[in-house]
Amino acid sequence: MPVGKDDQGIIGVVADNVRSLRKTAGLSQEELAHEAGVDRTYISQVERRQRNVTIVVLAKIAKALNVTPDKLLLAPSSRRRGP
Repeated sequence: MPVGKDDQGIIGVVADNVRSLRKTAGLSQEELAHEAGVDRTYISQVERRQRNVTIVVLAKIAKALNVTPDKLLLAPSSRRRGP
């Protein structure tokens, strides 16, 4: 199923979060892919907004990044610190 314009928002949020958290963790795309049990090209496509991940893969990537899956879905403005 093609990715529509309406879907680009959440796909972009996931892409940006995966890239940011991967870099913060000091992992290459290949290392993250290995830890998550997916192909390196898959991670590359996620980060370039070309792949709409399934819930299962989202959970695998989150686990490999040592975060909960919701951290990959939160837009930067939603990640504000508490009071």
